[in-house]
Amino acid sequence: MGRKTGQLPESPELYQSPEQIARDRIDSRLRAAGWNVQNKDALDFNAGLGVAAREYQTAIGPADYVLFADRQAVGAIETRPDSWGAKLTTVEEQSAGYATAELKWLANAEPLPFLYESTGQITRFTDAGDPNPRSREVFTFHRPESLKSWWQDQKSLRAGIAGLPYLNPEGLRDCQIAAITCLERSLKGDRPRALVQMATGSGKTFTAITQVYCLLKHAGARRILFLFDTRNLGEQAEQEFMAFISNDDNRKFTELYNVQRLTSPSMANDSQVVISTIQRMYATLKGEELNADAEDENPASGNGTARTPCLSSTTPSSRRSASMSSSSASATDRSTISGVRSSSISMPT
Repeated sequence: MGRKTGQLPESPELYQSPEQIARDRIDSRLRAAGWNVQNKDALDFNAGLGVAAREYQTAIGPADYVLFADRQAVGAIETRPDSWGAKLTTVEEQSAGYATAELKWLANAEPLPFLYESTGQITRFTDAGDPNPRSREVFTFHRPESLKSWWQDQKSLRAGIAGLPYLNPEGLRDCQIAAITCLERSLKGDRPRALVQMATGSGKTFTAITQVYCLLKHAGARRILFLFDTRNLGEQAEQEFMAFISNDDNRKFTELYNVQRLTSPSMANDSQVVISTIQRMYATLKGEELNADAEDENPASGNGTARTPCLSSTTPSSRRSASMSSSSASATDRSTISGVRSSSISMPT
């Protein structure tokens, strides 16, 4: 019998197992990230830079997916249905087993460095190049260009942070030395989220730029995102970047690194520091147009009044991208207390 008039079509998921539903979602996410998803029996490495091979055979059994970037095996994905979301970390040992197993048809002398566990809704990622590798939740799968680049680097951002040299205190105030020293101690200790409190007028932006400089020069960060809640604060930060001269180089920051303040969705590939309002970055990520006047309003207050700035650095889950941001303290629980303004730094968890 045919479907009744006006009746909605049935979802194909009604006839699929939870495992297959998860695989379909993962396939879709991989394709959206630039991967060519292929069956193991019909591999074509000429299809593109990134190939995700389903059920690829290893010495300990088939891996759900093995990821190839420019023909080089760089990662593996272990899949689970939605019901495993809360206990996804329990399959990390299995993922690690595929990483060290010998791959069929290939001579992989080294373990696969990038591991994922995913339900198609929740995805966790482990970078074996970190000093203390541990999984962390990510928004989606990384692009093949990223994994290829990271594999060639052979050194993760966290490994670079662990090797940061001691701070040169010349030209810095005591409070700035204390802030940067404690922050780097936190980052080196694999505690990626930190709250820095500094008094009004103590040079919070200068302190943040000093840390940005250290991350770019010594930790190998490739891009820093510096966020603000109003355009006026972003313009001020841009001027401070242009005027900044480190204590170990006579050149200005902008002579060493490219700094871009976003005024449109377009972001230059060679920008090492990107300054943006929260509103502009949100619209860019959503692919939406933004009225320029919206950047004059604090997103927390909605009345255009700039509140206490909160300098924060949030690094996405990548090896070489880092981000510094400045948002309103009133937008979080980092409120101003007795004239002390809050700054927060967070790296990938």
